[in-house]
Amino acid sequence: MEIRQINYFIKAAELLHFTEAAAACFVTQSTLSQQIKQLEEELGMLLFDRIGKHVRLTEAGSVFLHHARQIILSVNKSKQAVFELNNLVIGELRIGVTSAFSSVLLPALAPFSSKYPGIKIVVEYGTAAELEHKLKQAELDVLLAFHEQTDSDRTSLEMEHLFSSRIMMVVSKRHPLANLKKISLANLAKIELCLPSKGFSSRDLLDELFHKANLLPLIKIELNNIHSLLSLVDEGNWATILNEKALITWENLVAVPISGKEYYKQAFILWQKGGYRKKSATLFVNELVKTLLG
Repeated sequence: MEIRQINYFIKAAELLHFTEAAAACFVTQSTLSQQIKQLEEELGMLLFDRIGKHVRLTEAGSVFLHHARQIILSVNKSKQAVFELNNLVIGELRIGVTSAFSSVLLPALAPFSSKYPGIKIVVEYGTAAELEHKLKQAELDVLLAFHEQTDSDRTSLEMEHLFSSRIMMVVSKRHPLANLKKISLANLAKIELCLPSKGFSSRDLLDELFHKANLLPLIKIELNNIHSLLSLVDEGNWATILNEKALITWENLVAVPISGKEYYKQAFILWQKGGYRKKSATLFVNELVKTLLG
């Protein structure tokens, strides 16, 4: 069994088309078909049902696909580990970030890049659920997110608590409510709000809070980008509700506490459970913590 055979099989299983899989692997269709046939002979079972020009995975193929991906992942991790033995900090670092984490992430990028110019940084934004799936599939090296821990996380994620951030009303310093010492949830429901779109952790919490209080907020605008949302609040007579850490780089915005019970979001550094941690990822996390501590 060879690594190239496994790679051919994975691509064919993903595309369910030998011609397209061969093109994606830069080999001829006959070469790909031959290599997969040899793999099937070695395993003693068919991996694909071939129906004319179409193929589909057999039950054995579906089982082997899971293990094949793990094999390739392990090979790539071992290559990375050996490569880093030379103490050469180069390559690509893929960081997943929820939008509410932008203000925390950005101050750490410039100093890190200056220290390690050989590292290409790729930052990918998305919802926590989307990014956690990619982390589990090893498509990301590390994830920074506000997260509600569940029992299933213990089997698939390694979590390092970073900080707690209080949920507060956010307005510009010019807003009529900017000088309030605090505001009740009931009064918040009477204000025209710009909020993160559904699916963002802070929005899910807000919907739950308003629902439990039997309140219907005046949501005028929903945005799936926190930077755009804060820009809108900064320039106009709008209010939003976010975690206070989101305001780190926004000098013209103020956070007003919500009276009653204080609500917090928990920020974590998330790693793939049992996965190899790139040296560059560990160094970046150290830089991030250093930046947060000032």
